[in-house]
Amino acid sequence: MSTNAAVAGRVRKAPSTRQTLMSTGVGNAVEWFDWNVYATFAPFFSKQLFNGADPTSAILSTLAVFAVGFLARPFGGLVFGWIGDRIGRRTSMTLAVALAAFGSLLIALAPTFTSVGALASLVLLVARLIQGLAHGGELPSSQTYLSEVAPREKRGLWSSLIYVSGTMGVLFGTFLGVVLTSVLSKAQMDSFGWRIPFFLGAVLGLYGLIMRARMPETEAFERLTDGAKKPRHPLWRSIVEHRKQALQVIGMTVGLTIIYYVWGVVAPAFAISSLHIDPTQALWAGVGANVVFLIALPLWGRVSDRIGRKKVLIIGGVGVAVLHFPMTWLLHNAAWQLFISMSVMLVFIACSAAIVPAAYAEMFPAHIRTVGVGVPYSICVALFGGTAPYLQQLFSDVFHQSWMFNVYAVLMVVVSILTVLGLPETKGKDLRH
Repeated sequence: MSTNAAVAGRVRKAPSTRQTLMSTGVGNAVEWFDWNVYATFAPFFSKQLFNGADPTSAILSTLAVFAVGFLARPFGGLVFGWIGDRIGRRTSMTLAVALAAFGSLLIALAPTFTSVGALASLVLLVARLIQGLAHGGELPSSQTYLSEVAPREKRGLWSSLIYVSGTMGVLFGTFLGVVLTSVLSKAQMDSFGWRIPFFLGAVLGLYGLIMRARMPETEAFERLTDGAKKPRHPLWRSIVEHRKQALQVIGMTVGLTIIYYVWGVVAPAFAISSLHIDPTQALWAGVGANVVFLIALPLWGRVSDRIGRKKVLIIGGVGVAVLHFPMTWLLHNAAWQLFISMSVMLVFIACSAAIVPAAYAEMFPAHIRTVGVGVPYSICVALFGGTAPYLQQLFSDVFHQSWMFNVYAVLMVVVSILTVLGLPETKGKDLRH
């Protein structure tokens, strides 16, 4: 039997569009839901898992754990990237969502600081490290899978599913916060209400696990594993050979990850804790702004399939850099201000968020595509995205110099713009090799 025939025999049934989008999207949404509810409900459980006698110290400690959880992401990118490039994209995605669900369950069952002291904080830390490991593997695995099965002429549109599904997870978490804060008293939220979303995350993770276990493998990976006919590429040698692309991934990501976490994830929680906006109103503003984001993502994906990745990435970077300060100045103490500022920023953030999964995949050959993206991406998100909420809160509430954080954020966006200017255009690239 010829090589092509053997490959065709193993890939007898290509994944349908619906199967691909649902299986990839559900698992990705679950992981983003887990990540978002931590930030959204931090003002409620911070006093339960840390010493509640000092609320400012408790929220800063909670956000510090949020940042520490990111430290596990590079290891997740390496481990799950290796699994994705050696055992299979599907296997990597399935294991990632299972591990994330386990971390969510740990938080849901965590004892309080009052009952066990510092052990409560330790349980939270361990759970976040587990979720960081899982999330470090989720994005590169799902991005690679989706990019490889997408039609090349629609890859930008298809890649927008990563942030579309992720944002749906964020949106569900934020909406859940609106519902719970509306029907439960503050005392009930502090007591048990904050546990509900983490229990839901564990249940939804199990559902994502079942869906992903039924997914077929991509043609690009099947070609890599065609018996003994294809040579194995040593992992570390491949990483070194593609170090330029790895640095470009970091440069592309650094501005996006800071700005996205500031405006897309923790803005409602920051508005509640630092600007003292009513929690329910702030969360509703977050829901509305993320709906705007959802609409913008596939639109920018389609535009990139027409005019190219570079132009869209530059439009987004320049828009974010120019508008960050005006939108920050707009935001004071009203929910409508939060909605407008978040919405405007998320429209331009969507330029990059929609298409970086495709752009990342198009930078690497198939044999190192998952780990090549996963390791540098996770390092960048850990160092810059994970610390962004903590630094924003620190400069605002402790140093009372919030402008310093905003200058830092804009400078990192400029770094991303300069990186994109040096990239080749990859729209429509063949990813089967």
